[in-house]
Amino acid sequence: QVQLVESGGGLVQVGASLRLSCEVSGGTFSTYQMAWFRQAPGKDREFVANIDQSDRTRHLDSVQDRFTISRDNTKNTAYLQMNSLKPEDTAIYYCAARPYYMYDYTYWGQGTQVTVSS
Repeated sequence: QVQLVESGGGLVQVGASLRLSCEVSGGTFSTYQMAWFRQAPGKDREFVANIDQSDRTRHLDSVQDRFTISRDNTKNTAYLQMNSLKPEDTAIYYCAARPYYMYDYTYWGQGTQVTVSS
C-alpha cells in the first residue's frame, strides 16, 4: 500500500526557515501530483502548494514569495521549503498524493507540526 511520511517540522522563531520532506513508498511516485496542506488549530485545512508530474507548481497566495514546493523522483520525496516563517504559519502540515487517474488526493501522510514563535 502507499504510505506517505512527513518530517522536518519543529518549533522555530519568526523569520526562520524549515524544510519539510514527504517520502512516499509503495507506489509510483513519479506519476503522482504531490501537494502540501496545513491545518491550524480551530481552522479548516487549507491548500498550501502542489507540484505536478511535469514539475509545474502552484502556491497559496499568502506563501507564494516564501514557500517553495519541489520533488525528487529519484528519492520518491516531495519537499516544502519554508522561509521567513510567520506565527500564522503555525499548523500541522500534511502532504498528499494524487494519482494521475484520480480526481482528488487519495493518499495522505500523518502530518508534521510546525510552530512559529514570536
